[in-house]
Amino acid sequence: MPKPDELIIDIAARVESGQSNRMSLTVVTDGAVITGRLAPEAVWRQRVSEVLTDSADLGEFSAVFDAPAQKDGPPTHLHFHVARILQGTVGIPETGGMFRVAIEDVNAWTVGDFSYTDH
Repeated sequence: MPKPDELIIDIAARVESGQSNRMSLTVVTDGAVITGRLAPEAVWRQRVSEVLTDSADLGEFSAVFDAPAQKDGPPTHLHFHVARILQGTVGIPETGGMFRVAIEDVNAWTVGDFSYTDH
């Protein structure tokens, strides 16, 4: 297994330490292109928990995300919010979603959030 890119680990660590959700990133992982803003894991977990709590069918799963994140060593995952999987000329979901991506699975990345326009 290749060693994860130190730059992306540093970016994830800064997001975690600053509790910021302003860093936009686009990654390629297993052929999928995911674009959006990074969030600290605790913020990401809280938001997922809130969405699940509001669901009549999935409310019981919200407690899984209430557990505190383990902080042993450098970050191992990127936590995207307002994120889309880019497919052709469409971003899915259109309004953005919550994605968790293992850093070791990132094949390529760039700073910034890609979006499409009709112009």
